[in-house]
Amino acid sequence: MTAPPRVTASTVRVRYAETDQMGVVYHANYLVWFEIGRTDWLRETGWTYRAMENEGYQLPVIEAHCEYRQVARYDDELEIRTRAERVSPVRIRFDYEVARRVDGMVLADGHTVHATIGPTGRPARLPDRIKDLFA
Repeated sequence: MTAPPRVTASTVRVRYAETDQMGVVYHANYLVWFEIGRTDWLRETGWTYRAMENEGYQLPVIEAHCEYRQVARYDDELEIRTRAERVSPVRIRFDYEVARRVDGMVLADGHTVHATIGPTGRPARLPDRIKDLFA
């Protein structure tokens, strides 16, 4: 397990299906992109969602927030910048920025907070191997 990355960067390209009748990205897609960023952040720490679930842990979203600043359009290449912090023994917060790669314009930012559910299906403390990433 490596030290947590300060910030990871994931790249997505806006698909036509992600736009609405006005030709801009439908707002709910940003939460999907947040998940891409979160998954990549975890992967870079060496603890993938698959490995986490195989060990009996889950990180359900208990809070989500997004502020939309500028529009994204079909075929824009976007960068999702993700960082994480442990906010309690049982919760992690991920912060995100979605920026257009061509000009660096931040289009949206937000965060998600996740509880830790353990092998018994009940709230649990983060496993030491993950908790130690934030020490």
